[in-house]
Amino acid sequence: MKIIMLGAPGAGKGTQSERIGAKYGLPQISTGDIFRANLSAGTELGMKAKTYMDAGELVPDELTCDLVVDRISKDDCANGYILDGFPRTLAQADLLTKVLAESGDKVDFAVNVDVPDENIIARMSGRRVCGKCGKPYHIVNMPPKVEGICDNCGGELIQRKDDLAETVKNRLTVYHDQTQPLIDYYDAKGCLVTVDGTKDIDEVFADIIAALEA
Repeated sequence: MKIIMLGAPGAGKGTQSERIGAKYGLPQISTGDIFRANLSAGTELGMKAKTYMDAGELVPDELTCDLVVDRISKDDCANGYILDGFPRTLAQADLLTKVLAESGDKVDFAVNVDVPDENIIARMSGRRVCGKCGKPYHIVNMPPKVEGICDNCGGELIQRKDDLAETVKNRLTVYHDQTQPLIDYYDAKGCLVTVDGTKDIDEVFADIIAALEA
């Protein structure tokens, strides 16, 4: 089973892909992990990517796709895999479709965890993390016993720049511009599964499994 996870930043797709992977014994693959593995191993593809990254440039779609295809050709992907964070654009999706088709393969499911922007802004801007031990909190869903203080070590809770409301809004704008079109792309291919990501985590997971096994 070859699965692509779609959804805005903070929609919870990372959590769901971990659970799907654990249930079916599938590796969860992110482009970040692939880049890090290739860079640390000093592979030819990794060194090519490094030249762009060192120059502060985005790694080209073709090279990113080559890195992903190299990863999914490994033995642990024989029964399938979950791609989290790739493809991000229509160009990447097209490349992936073409490369998979060359070996008679295709994406089985594109799972879209759908959460409205206002929910994501509230969800992410409410996040806090202990500046000392790193323990995560949420001012509504998982507040500390004493406001602003970590239960674990007494450290001060901070809000990361990534979680500031303005930053989240900007990330959502980029998502809608670049990644949202993938929903239409995979819908046209007949493999899109959309679930309501505003539900409880367990309910979202149950909905995904029901769709995968329908």
